[in-house]
Amino acid sequence: METENLGSIAETFSPSMPAVKIFGVGNAGGVLLGALATPEFAGASFGAINTDAAALEAAPGTVKIHLENKLLRGLGSGGDPDRCRALAEEQFSTLKSACAGAEVVFIIAGLGGGAGSGISSVLARAAREAGALVLAFVSQPFECEGNRREQQAQGALEQLKAAADGVICLPNQRIFKLIDENTSVLDTFRVTGGFLVEGVRGVWQLISRPGLIQVHFADLCALLRDSHTESAFAFVEAAGPSRSREAVEKILAHPLFDDGRALVESDAVLVSLKAGRDLTMAEVNRVMEQIQRQCAHAKIIMGAAIDPEFKNRLCVTVFASKENEVAKPGPTRPETGALPIPASTRRSVMTDPGGRKRPVIKKAVQGQLPLTIVAKGRFDKSEPTLHRGEDLDVPTFIRRGLALN
Repeated sequence: METENLGSIAETFSPSMPAVKIFGVGNAGGVLLGALATPEFAGASFGAINTDAAALEAAPGTVKIHLENKLLRGLGSGGDPDRCRALAEEQFSTLKSACAGAEVVFIIAGLGGGAGSGISSVLARAAREAGALVLAFVSQPFECEGNRREQQAQGALEQLKAAADGVICLPNQRIFKLIDENTSVLDTFRVTGGFLVEGVRGVWQLISRPGLIQVHFADLCALLRDSHTESAFAFVEAAGPSRSREAVEKILAHPLFDDGRALVESDAVLVSLKAGRDLTMAEVNRVMEQIQRQCAHAKIIMGAAIDPEFKNRLCVTVFASKENEVAKPGPTRPETGALPIPASTRRSVMTDPGGRKRPVIKKAVQGQLPLTIVAKGRFDKSEPTLHRGEDLDVPTFIRRGLALN
């Protein structure tokens, strides 16, 4: 392959590119949808779903679904996810029809409010029933927004993870590691929105543009389909002769990767590299070697593309996914449907000298949990901290054999 042809290849869409639909849900989703409606995403269909008629009108996209009933009167849901979820269930067939023909559906939303929290999981279920691979890109509220929004966001996230094939979640609180005291509120929300946009862009480039090292849509489906994964992601950029080393350092220190824990605990990793024609195989190998060292047991998919405009620059997008075990209800008692009472706290009945029966609660017995050893990642080969023959890395109550009551 001649070097002169690499640039034209990077700018050409793959003829086998899957049909992609991108939905913005709620007010936050509609705003982010506007940031994605650029020539870069030509070939994708856009749709907006909301209970707020005014916000829906301003959102881009050829498909606009207004979830409404007589009670709302076009004024929105009042931040009630249950009301929005009920509206989405009522128009489930409409949502499913909107997803028809798509092989991949992206859902973008902010969790914590009404529409984003209530509609997203129902839309994900409708898209999966329509036959699409469903990836959700969502944000969680700042702590200062109150515990009500935090609780609504957490409940919505669990429902979304059970419905979608993959969920990429951005906890807004971690953005404080990237801003300073002088950053305005508007700029802060631009940063959080920019992260979600970069996440969508990273997956989009993998499946829509051919590269020197191609990621096939079938590979992405095999990695995520029916896995119900939760993902963390990082987008970094570096320039200059040491750009590959700098990019790796930024990835490992990225706040959204929780100081590298997301990579160590991952089950699957998706890596997208993008650079100019000066990209060397040694640089690709250096980046991938360091990432593989952090997540040796994970399935890894890597793609690399050439863009003539990225001369002397290297962009790396990494998605680290951990399979989510959907909670299953425990056994119930047929007569009441309630959860069984643990044996350690069941009450026995004994008779006192007066003939009256009184309950006696058996004393709980402390057992030992079947804990597994957690890998230390990059510190796995570090020497233990020893003092007078004791390993100080082991918790005190374990070293001294103390029982926790």
